[in-house]
Amino acid sequence: MGKFQVIDHPLIQHKLTIIRDKDCGTKVFREVVDEIAMLMAYEISRDMPVEDIEIDTPIVRSTQKTLSGKKVAIIPILRAGIGMVDGILQLIPAAKVGHIGMYRDEETLIPHEYFVKLPDDIDSRQLLVVDPMLATGGSAIMAIDSLKKRGASNIKFVCLVAAPEGVKALQDAHPDVDIYVAALDEKLNEDGYIVPGLGDAGDRLFGTK
Repeated sequence: MGKFQVIDHPLIQHKLTIIRDKDCGTKVFREVVDEIAMLMAYEISRDMPVEDIEIDTPIVRSTQKTLSGKKVAIIPILRAGIGMVDGILQLIPAAKVGHIGMYRDEETLIPHEYFVKLPDDIDSRQLLVVDPMLATGGSAIMAIDSLKKRGASNIKFVCLVAAPEGVKALQDAHPDVDIYVAALDEKLNEDGYIVPGLGDAGDRLFGTK
């Protein structure tokens, strides 16, 4: 079973409270989502492999550590996932970015894929699939299905707020995928929204209804 981690750093908790507030406007919501994503990326990148490199400091020749191994690609699930990309890129600027477009049928709540554009070498990259919400888990499962079908194997899923139902569904469907969340909320309501949640992240990021 992949790792499941709640990254509940005090700064992350504080910033989540800001965006959960229904009176938080689009500008602040967007900025704070980026900030949380960057803070989460710091923790998610903790197990990145390093290797020795020889350099000259101003004082002496020295062996020091540098990042090695797998390169990273960030794969936002459209459209809300876009809101987390810039924050992660601030920490990992060399990462490539792919996109997977999903929409959820409002009647059946079943997700459908409508757009996929990925780097050529996703099979050799550490993929961070990002979406602010993990509700039913349907979109995340389908996005990861799409990636695996195209050769990806090293996948982490990163979201801000998750419902227990979504976490379980994703773990059951993709037990090899590590899941990182900023908060594990109480439940899903009958409309498929996370409670207490923060509403529709896409609408709040982009100022739509």
